Amino acid sequence: MIKFLLWCILLVLCWPLALLALIAYPIVWVILLPFRLLGVVVSGVLDLVWTIVTLPVVLIRKLASDRS
Repeated sequence: MIKFLLWCILLVLCWPLALLALIAYPIVWVILLPFRLLGVVVSGVLDLVWTIVTLPVVLIRKLASDRS
């Protein structure tokens, strides 16, 4: 709601800039979408690598707790 109110104020003060922002926002969003997807993929891969690296420690702790 606040973004809409700010846009309305911009529309009153400088309507060409407000219309340019209205048109440019979806275009910029579409251009940046692959980078968001890449960020999600990289985050997932790093989590997978971290899990694989720490798996031996988790297994050793589980075996040690079963013996006690």
